[in-house]
Amino acid sequence: MADTTTGVLQEVAERIRNLRVDAGYTLEQLAESTGFPLEECRVYEEGRVDLPFSFIHKCALTFGVEMMDLLEGQSPRLTSYAVTRRGGGQLTSAEPGTEIRSIAPMFKNRKADPYWVRYIYSEAEQNAPIHQNTHGGQEFDLIMEGRLKVRIGEHTEILGPGDSIFYNSSTPHGMIAIDGADCVFCAVILADEEEPTAWEHGRLHNVEKPVLAAPAPDFISDFISVTVNENGTPQSVKFQNADRFNFAFDVVDAIAKKEPGRLAMVHLDQDKTERRFTFEDMRKMSARAANYFRALGVRRGDRVMLVMRRNWEFWPVIIGLHKLGAIAIPATDQLLEKDFEYRFNAASVTAVVCTAFGGCAAEAERAMARCPSVKLRVISGGSREGWHCFDEEYDMYSSRFPRSEDSPCGDETMLMLFSSGTSGYPKAVDHSYKYPLGHYVTAKYWHCVEPDGIHFTISDTGWGKALWGKLYGQWECGAATFVYDFDRFHADDIMPLFAKYGITTFCAPPTMYRFFIKEDLSKYDLSSIKHATTAGEALNPEVFYRFKEATGLTIMEAFGQTETTLTVGNFVGTTPKEGSMGRPNPMYDVELLTLEGQPAAVGETGEIVLFTGDGAPCGLFKGYYQAPEATERCWHDSYYHTGDLAWRDEDGYLYYVGRADDVIKSSGYRIGPFEIESVIMELPYVLECGVCAAPDEIRGQVVKACITLVKGTEQTEALKKEIQAYVKKRTAPYKYPRIVEFRDELPKTISGKIQRNKL
Repeated sequence: MADTTTGVLQEVAERIRNLRVDAGYTLEQLAESTGFPLEECRVYEEGRVDLPFSFIHKCALTFGVEMMDLLEGQSPRLTSYAVTRRGGGQLTSAEPGTEIRSIAPMFKNRKADPYWVRYIYSEAEQNAPIHQNTHGGQEFDLIMEGRLKVRIGEHTEILGPGDSIFYNSSTPHGMIAIDGADCVFCAVILADEEEPTAWEHGRLHNVEKPVLAAPAPDFISDFISVTVNENGTPQSVKFQNADRFNFAFDVVDAIAKKEPGRLAMVHLDQDKTERRFTFEDMRKMSARAANYFRALGVRRGDRVMLVMRRNWEFWPVIIGLHKLGAIAIPATDQLLEKDFEYRFNAASVTAVVCTAFGGCAAEAERAMARCPSVKLRVISGGSREGWHCFDEEYDMYSSRFPRSEDSPCGDETMLMLFSSGTSGYPKAVDHSYKYPLGHYVTAKYWHCVEPDGIHFTISDTGWGKALWGKLYGQWECGAATFVYDFDRFHADDIMPLFAKYGITTFCAPPTMYRFFIKEDLSKYDLSSIKHATTAGEALNPEVFYRFKEATGLTIMEAFGQTETTLTVGNFVGTTPKEGSMGRPNPMYDVELLTLEGQPAAVGETGEIVLFTGDGAPCGLFKGYYQAPEATERCWHDSYYHTGDLAWRDEDGYLYYVGRADDVIKSSGYRIGPFEIESVIMELPYVLECGVCAAPDEIRGQVVKACITLVKGTEQTEALKKEIQAYVKKRTAPYKYPRIVEFRDELPKTISGKIQRNKL
């Protein structure tokens, strides 16, 4: 563009030119669509003059985008109300003699466009013909200051403060300030009902009756008190006596003493052999495990890695370690030799317990040659030469392991979890004995577990999600958990189990819901499920709708990290909004901060941070083990920085944008990959999709989509173009993937999250 167009208008001009090219418009077609003379459009194209408001508005309508998309690279987000303070609003035009500000730019599905307009008095205009133009719809103007001369067709009106005019804006019209002073007025443009406006492409969120909380037995009131509103939604969470809390003694043993026959877990092995464990069973088995490991030389503070899949032995082992004071480190059996070597050394592991299933014990054994800290090896569910056999040996030990005055509790390290490593080496996340308390809210107010119900979370025990849904919070509420130790996930293998075992609440990552909706759900009885939830990555709206259509259940999304418990969620008693993670968990002080460190405004993208100036809440990690620099990078100035971006609507709901490192910066726009992925996932032949940035000489970066197709779908160039055209229609055109690549599979972390940095 030429130098005469500067600042925001230069950016807008460049974006309009990009959009025109993307949409396949010639300059002649642009002139015809906007109603501006060809020569005038050529002047704008060459950047010889500033762009008039009417031209920008016409371009937005022509290309099916919001003016906000052209001016700021983001779409309207608010749906209930929007407030614009005096002097605020989005500057949409600064033509000579005119200033126009949109005063509801972030309001989605608007029926009208309100503007705050200032016409600057010009002596030269007083005796010249008033320039007239047209646009669709109708317009209402209310004079606030000064006087305005308005010409509508062949008619002229003089308006002063308090006067107003309403007219069809397809009639040629124009106006100037008169009587020696600027004129300020409010202009409201009502869209032409026959011509859908750019903001109408979004879907409204569904509205349904909120689920109410079920009463729970009093197993945890000595440590947690929650204040709820009339719908049972948590408003405040307070912890007491947390410094003496130990989950193994204060929950497992306490329930066993009060209700020894209460069901704790229903377990199916790979052959679907069923085992049922009561809390009394868990008390005895965990005591034997504690005595067993103590006899093998495991001491308080020793780090014990548990690679146990979904074997039933995991539960007595980890609870036994909590009693003993050894630090449990859950890990997945998908680790290879190099993964074990890194984790053994990073966490100074002293003992390892491996499942006999598969080859993980062999991988771990090969790594031990380079890991001198590992002194003890134990195998479960089988035997291996040179390894202690847990199943054969632990049962010989006493089922009593009483609590002492010196038993571990409070701020002492209880657990380490390795982060998923989506953008670098996994870090050892250090959690205290207070951590399980944070999951009471997870289970009761998000999973909505019932005291006499059965909760099913699909997760390997090597990941934090298993602790979210297979142990701590559920048992604090007195609910039983359902565990199926399947080898490979198959939706048609899982779904018959819901009816057979009467599963009442269910949680799975979005990836598994995506596989569910590809099945014919009508073949399965899912009527026992009263509540469905998801976390681990953002949920695509298409999955949300398809599952609800098939089951009548709304998937309640939430957000949290390995470093935290549930941080943001669609809690009991609330009405979810499509695409939203929900509202902040009241046990955390959640804020959104811009890149400049300032509070993000409603509708503005910011980083999710937790304020810790008043102390770290139960559930937040202590830091990264032996990595103070990494801890300092994310936890400083009284804030823990999650590295995840979101925006907040006017009702306080948060919407996930992506990892800060994943945001695509193209031609001045900041594009969140999740939005594009969600649109592509609407296509019935798409199984999985990952969107990332690809380098581009002109735009800096462009959008690239890597797609896995449903079995039987042919990978063709025509299909790529179809996908690109679909995204253009469903989002602003500048967001479409200029590169589409079909792949048989997408790179993922061991936990199953797509690694966008490897696309």
